[in-house]
Amino acid sequence: MGFRFASLWKAPAINPVNRNSCTFTNHETTADHTTEKALSIPILNPLNVYGRVFLLSWWGFFVAFWSWYAFPPLLTETIKKDLNLSQADVANSNILALTAALIVRLVAGLACDRFGARWTFAAILLLGAIPTALAGTVTTHNGLVALRFFAGILGGSFIPCQVWTTGFFDKSVVGTANALTAGLGNAGSGVTYFLMPAIFNSLVQRQGLSESKAWRVAFVVPFILITATAIVMILTCPDTPTGRWSSRNRDIKRHLDMRDTFLTTKTTGNKHGNASSIDSGNDTVQLNSSQGHGHFIDTQAQEDDLLTAASWELVEKPTVKNSLGALCTLPTLTLLVVYFCSFGTELSVNSILGAYYAKNFPGLGQTGSGSWAAMFGLLNAVFRPAGGILADIIYRHTNSLWAKKALIHSLGIMLGVFLILVGIDDPNSKPMMFGLMTGMAFFDEAANGACFALVPHVRPTSNGRSNPA
Repeated sequence: MGFRFASLWKAPAINPVNRNSCTFTNHETTADHTTEKALSIPILNPLNVYGRVFLLSWWGFFVAFWSWYAFPPLLTETIKKDLNLSQADVANSNILALTAALIVRLVAGLACDRFGARWTFAAILLLGAIPTALAGTVTTHNGLVALRFFAGILGGSFIPCQVWTTGFFDKSVVGTANALTAGLGNAGSGVTYFLMPAIFNSLVQRQGLSESKAWRVAFVVPFILITATAIVMILTCPDTPTGRWSSRNRDIKRHLDMRDTFLTTKTTGNKHGNASSIDSGNDTVQLNSSQGHGHFIDTQAQEDDLLTAASWELVEKPTVKNSLGALCTLPTLTLLVVYFCSFGTELSVNSILGAYYAKNFPGLGQTGSGSWAAMFGLLNAVFRPAGGILADIIYRHTNSLWAKKALIHSLGIMLGVFLILVGIDDPNSKPMMFGLMTGMAFFDEAANGACFALVPHVRPTSNGRSNPA
């Protein structure tokens, strides 16, 4: 099925494994009575539960990254001068902020599988809001390092963002959904380079605050937004398409009994018999529920398409055994290494890009270098979704996971080429510098997006733990 503009606001069709019954209208199933994943993304419809989850997934990630990266735009000059920091002090605070995010991401995957992505997401936001609010109390280098370490909690928000989205959208569109939420959310790391200097300048020029007070007061803005977002997330969204996370285990047996009945347009057959028939368009599929395999008659559907909405995608309760099984597999480890290279590059670049521009182009100043550095993060809004969308298009045309893998590795190789070019040339020409950084941003951020088009295929029952982020 091709793209339709109406899908941007219309309640999505879904895989019809139902709580009680399916309601079909014009060969589509509405989301109101069903329990499975959406086949389209209602980006412009926050009144629909799928659209609302999509919105809060990217927005929660956006404000988290805004706050996490709120220090670097002001650290180059204002905070560095106010706290008498050396360049080594600045670098150490950057390292500690990234270290905390890596630790939280390891824990967040387990927490998502144990408590659900929504509660994990909200908890990370609320915990990260505390050091954000306390930013104004910092007076020493040690205080800055400690506070940035705890603010690094917000860097772990990416895990529940992607796990939550993966739980609501079908594999046929999840690459696009994950890439959009990640891309729009990751743009927060770019927007902060615009917003924090703008808020700071406004407080100094219009409110008459001293520079020392203004940078401290500026952190109140992301604190308010983070807290409000977490509260809205808790009050207005479900854990899963079926409802509460705690009830998912009770759904497993019921879904296993019903797995013969799902389809993409309409169904026929007996749910409780030894065999059921599925009529999908002009294709018919005979399934044997007791043996878990099917006899396919005149069908173009592949087994993976059928498994998309199957009940065995329900996430298992984490144990030591199944956690090790999820982590210590070649597919998970491969994704981990690939994502370490792509997103690790992005985190490192975001942390130092403003200072790098200020060194090579002193005339830009704090605001100018911050504005140009913002571009790298803002391009996530376009380039990261492009990677996921491209992966979905390739998968729909080839029906091969190897095609997705080839795309990811090709993007990674080109990212390496651009990193080498920037490192060797160390441009002092603005067109050359910004041209190379734009090319690097495309291959880096598109690779990030393409990675999460592959995640749902790895180990659906351990979605959080097999997440490479």
